[in-house]
Amino acid sequence: MRLKFLLPLFIFVVMAGFLWKGLSLNPSDVPSPLVGKPAPQFELSQLHQPEQTISRDSNLGKVWLLNVWASWCVSCRQEHPVFMQLSRMGEVPVYGLNYKDEREDAVKWLKDFGNPYTISAHDYNGRVGVDYGVYGVPETYVIDKQGVIRYKHTGPVSAQALRETILPLVRELKKG
Repeated sequence: MRLKFLLPLFIFVVMAGFLWKGLSLNPSDVPSPLVGKPAPQFELSQLHQPEQTISRDSNLGKVWLLNVWASWCVSCRQEHPVFMQLSRMGEVPVYGLNYKDEREDAVKWLKDFGNPYTISAHDYNGRVGVDYGVYGVPETYVIDKQGVIRYKHTGPVSAQALRETILPLVRELKKG
């Protein structure tokens, strides 16, 4: 009889423990199975020059960032000033992956807010985003000279994340 009353209490305590643990997780630390593996190959048209393409292999030999963004993404506006500042610093090239967006909307968005990207690729149907394991925009990847993903940041990049995590990693990868 006692066990009949303790079982619901036990289930509640276990579920409360999982909830407590979940509340302490950082949503930008979503693990990626691609970290430590070669970045997926792609070849897409450039956003501003659709007759030209860009591929992952265009960047072999240098450390670079791939920022997945869209004009319809509210959080992308939040991180955009950080990327504008990074662009002015010139420390690492930032390539954009315009995700599931209309080309005209994306071009207008960059015209209105500034363009921090060396080049933006236009991933209209989202296939490349799927290959990269994009959960939602924005997402940012640090890719090394050999084309290996070394870090993935999910959500908007803050000045603090840039200063404390991304740029120190970029500097370390540039040495190697």
